[in-house]
Amino acid sequence: MRKLLFAITLLSAFVSHSQEKKKKDFDNKKHEVKFGAIKMLAGTIFEGTYEYIYSKDFTFGSSIQMNFQGDKNYNENFSLTPFARFYFQETQEYGAKGFFVEGFAKYAIGKNNPNHFYEYNNYNAAAVGISLGKKWINHTGFVFELLVGGGRTLGNSDVAPDGFFRGDINIGYRF
Repeated sequence: MRKLLFAITLLSAFVSHSQEKKKKDFDNKKHEVKFGAIKMLAGTIFEGTYEYIYSKDFTFGSSIQMNFQGDKNYNENFSLTPFARFYFQETQEYGAKGFFVEGFAKYAIGKNNPNHFYEYNNYNAAAVGISLGKKWINHTGFVFELLVGGGRTLGNSDVAPDGFFRGDINIGYRF
């Protein structure tokens, strides 16, 4: 009986130590790369994102978006969007996951049709905005994220859109 009790205690200590080691190894993963799945499926629009996990509650990063067809139905041909996120999760496991609020700035280049005629005008615009989202992550590092938000164009332009939408379903990996 003593040997059985000792074996069970030893096994549970090993499993507990193994789980704690996995969590510590995962906590050392500070980088994420993601891509926008809906934009990629809808057309030849690529949006890639890098996010640095500064702490369990705060991250920052940048997204880059490129429209490879110059589709006139989507007026952004290129954009660069730096952001900062604050996370509000219920558990402390893994960190930088769950519900978040994001503040972002955006620089976009594209073509717009402000007068709804056949001519398209080029624009360069800067914007600031806010987004909300939710991120799920599993123990292997696979990331799934929902993001939706909007921003207001800075300055006064007859060609640039008044505002920008920010959103997608992002899929990626934390390493």
